[in-house]
Amino acid sequence: MPFIPMENFLEKTYFNNTVQDYAIAVAIFVGGVLILRLFRNYLLNRLRAWAAKTETTIDDLMVTGLERFGLPILNYAIFYWAIHHLTLAGRVSKTVTIVTAVFIVYFVVRIILTVTRKALETYVLRQENGESKLKQISGIMIVVNITAWALGAVFLFDNLGYNVTTIITGLGIGGIAIALAAQNILGDLFNYFVIFFDRPFEVGDFIVIDDKKGIVEHIGIKTTRLKSLSGEQIVISNSNLTNSRLHNFKRMAERRIVFQLNVVYGTPVEKLKAIPAIIKNIFDSEPLARLDRVHFLAYGASSLNYEIVFFVSSPDYSRYADVHQSVNLKIYEAFAQHGIQFAIPAQTVFLKNGNDTHLQETPST
Repeated sequence: MPFIPMENFLEKTYFNNTVQDYAIAVAIFVGGVLILRLFRNYLLNRLRAWAAKTETTIDDLMVTGLERFGLPILNYAIFYWAIHHLTLAGRVSKTVTIVTAVFIVYFVVRIILTVTRKALETYVLRQENGESKLKQISGIMIVVNITAWALGAVFLFDNLGYNVTTIITGLGIGGIAIALAAQNILGDLFNYFVIFFDRPFEVGDFIVIDDKKGIVEHIGIKTTRLKSLSGEQIVISNSNLTNSRLHNFKRMAERRIVFQLNVVYGTPVEKLKAIPAIIKNIFDSEPLARLDRVHFLAYGASSLNYEIVFFVSSPDYSRYADVHQSVNLKIYEAFAQHGIQFAIPAQTVFLKNGNDTHLQETPST
């Protein structure tokens, strides 16, 4: 077998490229991959250990992003640099261009979606009970994903030389038709964004809408589900929720209560004057209650009426019921000790028998 000089071998041409060109391309690719492997095994591990020691999470996200997106992009960049050193046939060159465009669009969209999700998670976690609200991000991310991938596809087709004007026009006409056909669904979807960002209520809140009341169990893209006090599930569209007058009792810091006490006519004036002080002493012994006022406000048809206003420093209804029950029992006991009688609604009946007229007072029903 005749000896072929190295210079002559390197100058041999195959598919429009010399052996030397192929060798350089392989050297670029192998050398680049080895450098990246060393970077991953040494420098990236050090960066990860350094980020774990810091208090902030931004550096952790940057290291994670470098590993998830940076390394694949650098690997492809090395491959593209190596193969770009060669003279490629028209069909091969077009294939490489298409693959490169797809690769760029894919990773750009993924980076945008990742950054968007992390930004939303950071926004939610800063709120009260943020970890329990992370599930709400899924609905928003569905819309963000569809939008991002659709824009990425349009950008890809435009860079591949296709006429995207027709595509955009078709999408616009189709979008209008879909919007008209599904305007209620789209309305609920946009109101889901309103609920997410404006936060009129959250999962776990007790709300009242018109004649419906219950605890929020789930906030979905189209509907919100409540668990009523009687146990059944109430499903309400998001549009109805945002268009209604909504009472959120979970946001109530304290509960205000107004009630009346009625005492009989004929109660001595000294005892009438003592009633506000008696009520005040009772509330002073209730740690969760704060008395606002006690006033003798009205002469009723069959009673002298006192109005009492107080606050319970807890939004929980069971706590309020316990406090009010304790106050009622103590008032009953105090009135009994002071000889103050509660008034019972009564009416006076005139009975006429011949020339005699008799008065008879009977309780009213």
